[in-house]
Amino acid sequence: SSKIAQGLGVATVNHPPPSNPLLTVLQAPEFLSFQKGDWPLSAEKIPDLVALTMGFSVEEDLSWPGLQAGPLFQRPRANVLVVVRGVDSLDLPQSVASYPLENPVAFTLDSVAEMVHSTFAEYTPVVLQLAPSEERLYMLGKANAVFEDLPVTLQQIRARLSQDGSVLTSFPLNSLSRNAEADLLFLSEVQVLHDITALLQRHRHLAKDNSPDLYSLELSGLEELSRVYGKDSPQYRDATSILASVLQKFGEDMYRLYGNSAAVEVVTVKTFEAPLTRKSRSILESKQISNPGSPYNLAYKYNFEYAVIFNIVLWMMIVLVLAVIVIAYNLWNMDPGYDSIIYRMTNQKIRMD
Repeated sequence: SSKIAQGLGVATVNHPPPSNPLLTVLQAPEFLSFQKGDWPLSAEKIPDLVALTMGFSVEEDLSWPGLQAGPLFQRPRANVLVVVRGVDSLDLPQSVASYPLENPVAFTLDSVAEMVHSTFAEYTPVVLQLAPSEERLYMLGKANAVFEDLPVTLQQIRARLSQDGSVLTSFPLNSLSRNAEADLLFLSEVQVLHDITALLQRHRHLAKDNSPDLYSLELSGLEELSRVYGKDSPQYRDATSILASVLQKFGEDMYRLYGNSAAVEVVTVKTFEAPLTRKSRSILESKQISNPGSPYNLAYKYNFEYAVIFNIVLWMMIVLVLAVIVIAYNLWNMDPGYDSIIYRMTNQKIRMD
C-alpha cells in the first residue's frame, strides 16, 4: 500500500501483492514423487529437473526437496513442458503441486533433447520443441514425420482455423477476434496444442514405443495480448480463462495417451529477465563433429556419465577376481579321495577288485 500525503487527507491505496512465477506439475505418474510445498526452484534448473524425471544423469546434483527419488527402473514415457509467457499464474485446480520460481531467466531443453537422441537414437523418439521467434513464427524441431503437418506459421494457422476440427468451435471467443493479429497468435497456440493430441491419437504407436518422448512448448500469446490490449482488458481475461482450461485438458489427454506414464509441467512467467536468442534448426540434424570445441573431430575428454561406467566396470572386475581366487583356493586344497566323486568311485572300484 502507498500513502499519499496523509496531511492532505488522501486515503490509502491498497495494491495487490505481486505474484511470483510458478512451476505447476499438472500430471505425473504415481512413481514420480512430487512433494507439496513452497520450495523455490531456479528457472535455470528446470532442464535438470526434466532430465532427472526422465531417468538421465545431470552434471550437478539437484538439491531440491520438491522431487523425491523414485524407482530406478520406472521412468515416464514422456515429459511435456509448457512455458506460458505473459502471466505469473493460471487457475489450474487439478494439479499435482506448484512451486515458486526464482531467478526467472530464459532456458531451453536442448540438453535434454540431445540426451534423448543420443541414448535412444535407434528408436527415433519424439522430440518436439516449439517456440516463437521475433517474427512471431514458430520454429519446430521434430524427430518424427508425423508432426510435419503441424501448422507453424501464422499463414498456416489462418488456414487451419477455418478447417474442420478447429478449436474455434470448442469454446466461445467472447471478446477475442479471429481477424486481429494478436488474437490470432493466441488462437494459433491453442490450435497447436489441440493438433498435437489429435496427431498422437491417430498415431498411438508413437506413445507405446521403447523410447521416452520430450515436448517443449513455449506460448507467448498472452504476452502479446497484454502488450496490445493491456492486462485489464476483456481480451486478456478471456484468453487467460481459455488457456487455463485448454492446458488442463491438454495435460489430461497427454497423460492418458501415454498410459498414465507422462509428466506434464507448466511454467508461467510474465517475462524472462534475460532474453533468449534461439536459432531455427531441426533436432534431426546430425553433427559431423562430436566435440564442437575441437576442429579435429576429437571425442570429449570427460563425460559426466564416466563415474557411473567406471564404478560398474570396477566392481564387476573386483567380484570376478575374488571369485577366481576363491575357486582356485578351493581347488588347490581339495582332497581327491573325499571331495571328488570321480576319485571316490575309482577308489571303491579298486577296493572291490
